[in-house]
Amino acid sequence: MGADSANRPRLRAPLRLKRGRDFARLRQQGQRRACGCILANWQPLKPDSVSRLGVIASRKVGGAVVRNRARRLLREVFRVHQHELARPVDMVLVARASMAGKQFATVEKDFLTTLQRARLLKGSIG
Repeated sequence: MGADSANRPRLRAPLRLKRGRDFARLRQQGQRRACGCILANWQPLKPDSVSRLGVIASRKVGGAVVRNRARRLLREVFRVHQHELARPVDMVLVARASMAGKQFATVEKDFLTTLQRARLLKGSIG
């Protein structure tokens, strides 16, 4: 942890999906896109809502340390870019097995590519 980590805004509890029914709803009713080491499920929300995130990292990704790092990377990349979303969404990011050993920049690139292809970024056509 660096000295500036205490000053960085975190992805607080109200912005996280925690209930199994929310994950199931997004899987059944939401849209899906995969790119690189990330699979994203999302569902648009009302314009006055706030985007929320859920993260999944299965044992296929690796041991506990690797899975926890994957979860942290996914939460951080969402936190950094959440204000670039064209509209509020509930989103579940799934770490794929290829995420093991990836650096932040690689995960960020895959995340932004996924959002661009899904037309979820502010500059996207759609």
